[in-house]
Amino acid sequence: MAETSNRSNRFLRALRRESVDTTPVWIMRQAGRYLPEYRATRARAGSFLALAQTPELACEVTLQPIERFELDAAILFSDILTVPHAMGLGLHFVEGEGPKFAAPVRSAAAIAKLGVPDPEGPLRYVMDAVRLVRHELGGRVPLIGFAGSPWTLACYMIEGEGSRDFARVKAFALNEPAAMHTLLDVNARAIAAYLAAQAAAGAQALMVFDSWGGMLAPALFAEFSQRYLAQITALLRADARARAVPLIVFSKGANASLEILADTGCAALGVDWTLTLDEARRRVGARVALQGNLDPATLLASPEVIRREVARVLDDFGAHPGHVFNLGHGITPDVDPANLTVLIDAVHAHTAHGERG
Repeated sequence: MAETSNRSNRFLRALRRESVDTTPVWIMRQAGRYLPEYRATRARAGSFLALAQTPELACEVTLQPIERFELDAAILFSDILTVPHAMGLGLHFVEGEGPKFAAPVRSAAAIAKLGVPDPEGPLRYVMDAVRLVRHELGGRVPLIGFAGSPWTLACYMIEGEGSRDFARVKAFALNEPAAMHTLLDVNARAIAAYLAAQAAAGAQALMVFDSWGGMLAPALFAEFSQRYLAQITALLRADARARAVPLIVFSKGANASLEILADTGCAALGVDWTLTLDEARRRVGARVALQGNLDPATLLASPEVIRREVARVLDDFGAHPGHVFNLGHGITPDVDPANLTVLIDAVHAHTAHGERG
């Protein structure tokens, strides 16, 4: 008998470009500051790092949006900078300023000292959180594990903190390409090991966030970002723990490079809101599923506008297989949770008339 589609599997079916009963939806940063229950747990933890590094609390906030909304997937609560922190760079968060590293890497000598951390060693707290969340979900929805991309991690590792333009990083890539490639290679190997361990611990889908890939010109994007996203995919496909687990790649602002992103071998591409899904689908064809791509600011509008814009995104993609509804970036802290309910209900209602695909 053919597998039927429901909340427990429609997200994974969509990633495989199979028919679904209704378009699945989850929201980037769905476990976050827009939820009062998250803010309460965060206050109880005492700090963001304590929250992320305590498996029971990370599990709690991962499950909070699943308990409140009819979302079709959970995403692990963690941070993309856990990997360089495990490499010894000394991650800490400054209130109002964001993440900072005590020991940024700005020379070939510093980069040469970096190694791939053991996911069950300094990153064991992440694996314990994955195991706990998977158990507590009880099969209600799939669990997504994630990591930052090699280029995005390199941006923070070299800059030492966030930046408006990451000019120091781009200058380093241009002036010291060999050292940059060494850094990106160790990052790719570390990320692949980290993601494979998450799959072994119970993650049913994986995602790589290339948050700063779009700041690169197309030729540099191919050299310093896409190349290493493809390396991660190849390493995961060669690993028995992860080869059957679908991988989503989201490179914000890299619309000019959509075709080569599809060539990485991933199962799905995230698309930001500056490109129509119709155009994205025509450009990548049937090679990958697509995830996205409502402008997050839409959730600050009225319920009527939210429903209209949801319908526009869904109609833009059309009645084709392989669509996961999401925002084109993360949900913002100032969103009323009631508006997310409107969005989720609108996605499911608009696409519930027969099998999609």
